[in-house]
Parts: sequence; C-alpha cells; structure tokens
Amino acid sequence: MKTVLIEDEYPAAERLEKLIRKIDPQIQILGVLQSIEAAKEWFAINPAPDLIFSDIQLSDGLSFQIFETISIKSPIIFTTSYDEYAIKAFRVKSIDYLLKPIKEQELQAAIDKFKNLKKDFAQNASFENQYALKIESLIDSIQVTGKKYKSRFLVTQGEQLLPIDNEQIAYFFTSNEMVCLVMKDNKQFLIDYTLEELEQCLDPAVFFRLNRQFIANISSINKIHTYFNNKLKLELMPAPTQDVLVSREKAQSFKKWVEGI
Repeated sequence: MKTVLIEDEYPAAERLEKLIRKIDPQIQILGVLQSIEAAKEWFAINPAPDLIFSDIQLSDGLSFQIFETISIKSPIIFTTSYDEYAIKAFRVKSIDYLLKPIKEQELQAAIDKFKNLKKDFAQNASFENQYALKIESLIDSIQVTGKKYKSRFLVTQGEQLLPIDNEQIAYFFTSNEMVCLVMKDNKQFLIDYTLEELEQCLDPAVFFRLNRQFIANISSINKIHTYFNNKLKLELMPAPTQDVLVSREKAQSFKKWVEGI
C-alpha cells in the first residue's frame, strides 16, 4: 500500500510516520507534503496513492482546498486537533477522522477500516455508491461538540502552587528542551508541557504557534513587521530576549488569526 502524508508540523509528521510503520511496515510512505500548494504540485505530476493522511489546518489554509480543486480518488484519513471540521471532512472522501494526539489503536482501526473497504471495492463495483450513502447518513447524525480548552495552569513558586489564568499569560517559549510560561507582568515559570502538547489544549482563537520556539497570546502581539523573504518579525509584550519570526509558510495563516478569521 502506498500513502502520502499532508502535514505542516514536523513533529506531528514524524510521529505519524513512526506509528504507521509500527502498525504495518509494508505501507510505503511516498512523501510528506507541508502545504496546499506543495500538495497540488505533487498530485499534478504523481499517480494517486492508495491512501492519504491529511491534517486539516495547514500553514497556507485548510487542506479541503486541495480536494475541492483537484480530482483525487484516493480515500483520505483526516488528522486534526479540532473536531469542528468533522462534517466537512466526511464530505471529502474521508473514511475516518482522527483527533490529535493520534492514538495508536485508533490509527490501527482506521487503517484496518481502509483495508476492509478496499476488499469491498474489489468485490462489489457499486460499493462506492453505497458507502457514499452511508456517509451522508452518518453526516446527518453527527453532533459536533465544542472542544474544551485549558483555561489555567498550575505553576510552582518555591513551596507554593499558583494557578495562572490564560488571560494572565503572554506567551510560552522553549529553550534547552524546557518550556517556560511568561506572564504579562514578565514573571516566568517552567512548566511540564511541550509546545506540541500546548497546541492541543490551548484555544486556537487566543493562542498561535508562531514558530518552533513560541506560542503567543493574541494580546501579547505588540507590533508586526515585514521581514526578509516574506517572513514576519514580531514585537511581543513583554519583550523576549530573542527575535520572534513567523515563517513565510505560516505568515498568511498568522495574519488571518490576528484578524479573527
């Protein structure tokens, strides 16, 4: 079986690759596509894979744009941090929808589901239409529930434990494999989370992963400057000791986030 991953976050792509190879070493991963444009270019010149794994929120938009503009017959397993896209995902040839962080048993079930469907396709030419009808029925019954995000953190100060509300947080940054919570009054606390874990539990309307080192609260963005090679340079409050850059690939989604789109 040949598959392609559409994922713009390296740690997430690496973890998914490892899980897939652990579940079935015979699965051949043809490549990791990190943006909508990269995916469109790849599908334009390569044969369709047997299966696609696709994140939904990419650096340059939602991956649905790929499948709405290019005719791709490959079934898709969507992976995402947010469940509000479930209905739309099932309308785009999706055979499953996995929430991050992806659990091995759920990925195993999704791959098994694909293999069983593939057998049915081979045995019954009309199965594709029957499956489409089942998906429409499933869509009608889906109730998309709002995800609950973390609203405060418990930090250590000496022998005390202090609760800190999200409204008090300016940003998180990582250095030397440690993650620091920085408050708006510039108090700083080490916390036992990775930035990847924080991405999963923070409200994306309020916090944004700027780069590999920073996740910022919208209220901490002081100034935005254009920078070399279409990057953005940010001034945060309070000011960090290092430059904070947003890559060219993430610049567009960052601007939309600032605008509340």
